[in-house]
Parts: sequence; structure tokens; C-alpha cells
Amino acid sequence: MTENDQENGNNQDNGNGEDGQDARATRILTDIAPRAWEHPADRAALAALRKIPVFDDVLRALFGFFGEKPIRLAFLANSVRVSERQFPRVSRIYQDVLKTLDAPKDYPLFVSQTPMVNAGAYGMAEPFIILNSGTVNLLDDDQLSYVIGHELGHIMSDHVLYRTMTELLIQLAGMGFPIVGLAARAVLVGLLEWGRKSELSSDRAGLLAVQNPQGVMSTMLKMAGGGDDAEMNLDEFIIQAEEYRETGDVADQVFKVLNLMGQSHPFYVLRLAEIRSWIEEGEYDRILRGEYVHKGDPDPSYNADLSDAAKAYADGAKDLFGQVTGAAKRMADDLMGSVKR
Repeated sequence: MTENDQENGNNQDNGNGEDGQDARATRILTDIAPRAWEHPADRAALAALRKIPVFDDVLRALFGFFGEKPIRLAFLANSVRVSERQFPRVSRIYQDVLKTLDAPKDYPLFVSQTPMVNAGAYGMAEPFIILNSGTVNLLDDDQLSYVIGHELGHIMSDHVLYRTMTELLIQLAGMGFPIVGLAARAVLVGLLEWGRKSELSSDRAGLLAVQNPQGVMSTMLKMAGGGDDAEMNLDEFIIQAEEYRETGDVADQVFKVLNLMGQSHPFYVLRLAEIRSWIEEGEYDRILRGEYVHKGDPDPSYNADLSDAAKAYADGAKDLFGQVTGAAKRMADDLMGSVKR
């Protein structure tokens, strides 16, 4: 047993809320780089997305107009911050996940009252995680560890800026906000396409957080069907996922259709198929053996691109937002004038 295994094997929870020796000790992935779990499709889609001519313009406008603090407050207006005294079970699980993935900091974690089983990671300079109360109530400890690890993966992979912008664009489009014209809609479609790919990366981070493939797949089953473990059969769900995996290009065509419908997440059967493929290819076991990319290993192009993009959004944003909004209003006025004539 390695030193890390010994360290993490002590004082583990046994899944029933009691302290004790865990027979399935998790390995602490010291200094692991997010690149170790990032899906190639995620990285490729983000690179393609940022080649859209109006991509930076639209996101720079949104970032500058709303700002970090108002967006943060809007997301957290109806939630409770997790601590040792608030949702202690969730707090304990979160601390274990932070340790296992060797997270750079303890990001704020909140629980929001809603029955929908979901979670999210948002923010810009100061990321945070929100768990829906329906998720906390439905999932057992291992399942909740996977979900929290999944969201932590989004933060550690620098997904949160783009995910926050996606959520804002969806909300603004629903409200008929002027900025969400043709240019912004093109960006939104691209963000949704990349966002689905980013879920595949974070599923891997969630698996590494809990290190229990069966538990991860059972979580996907539960979140897809919403039922109790006793009412569902994981083997049947795996067979269902295999049917999708065998379709190959057909599944990709489904995603293209869903671009028009605003689907933000890939189907759980496809996510289960993807995580099984990653395990079968041996990548998961290699990481647990310590054969992974470390944070100090260079990846200058990717890291520099993300850093530069995040910094650029604040420069001149308010003026640009006014220009885009003004242009959209003039276009609407011209259109209404033509109709009246």
C-alpha cells in the first residue's frame, strides 16, 4: 500500500455515516492536472468554439455588463452555504472529495431548495458549487461524492466561466433580451455543443473522486430515472447504454438535432457508455496507479488561451454591450417600422 493509500484509508466513512476503516480506500491524486481527466472532445470543442468570430465579443459584453458580484449574488440568493454546522453530511463528503482530487482551494458549496435532481458549478474569478436539495436527498454518500467531484472537475478544468455565460445567455434568450440576437444565438449554440462535451470530462473527475465505477453508474441510473435503487436494475441500464454506444455516428446526429432544442447535457445512457469506454481503455486504472499528468507539466497553449480569454472579457465590456444592444434595438425598430408601413 502506498503512503497516499495509507493516509486516505484511515478515518474513512463507511457509507453509513459512521467513522471507521473503509474497505474501499480512495487514493489521493496528489498534484493531478485536470488534463488527466479531460475528454478530447471537450478540448477540441472549446478550441473550435473560440474560433467563432463573435465569441469573445458576446461574452465580453455579458461579463462587463453584469460583473462578477451581481452574478454571484443572483445564483446564491436562495441557497444555504454548506459547513460543519449546515448540512454536515454534505460538508464531510465535500472535504473528502477536495482531498482526493487535491483541489487548490475549498470552493464555496451551497444547497438550494428545489426538488429537481441537479447541481452546477458557476462563477468567474471566484467559482462556487450549488447542489439542489433534491440531489442531496436522493443520493447516497458515494453517489453524492460523484456529483460533487463532477462539479469540482468543472471548476478545476476552468469550465465555469463558459458555463456561467451559457446559463446567462439561456436566461436572457428566454426573457427576449435585445443582446440575444443572431450573433449571441450562434455563440449559445456553440456553448451548448461544448457544454455537453465538458460533461464527459467532469464525469471522469467524478469517478476519480469516488473511485467506485459501480457507484458512478448507479448515480447516472438514478439521475436518469429518478427512482429508488431497489426499483431499478443497473445491468439493464448498461444494456440500454450499449445500444446507444453501438449506434456510433447516429448518436452524433441526435446531438446535432438537439442543438436546435437547447439541450445542455448529453443523455445519461451516453454518458454511462463514455465512462465505461474510458475505464475499459485503461486510463482510469493508470491514473489510480499514479500515472497521470501533474499540475507542473507544461500545457502552455491551452492554459494561456483560457487565462487570456477570461482576462479579456473585462476590457471595454460596457461600451461594447451598449453598442450591441443599440444595434439590436435599431434592427428591431426598423423591422417594426416596415411592418407598420
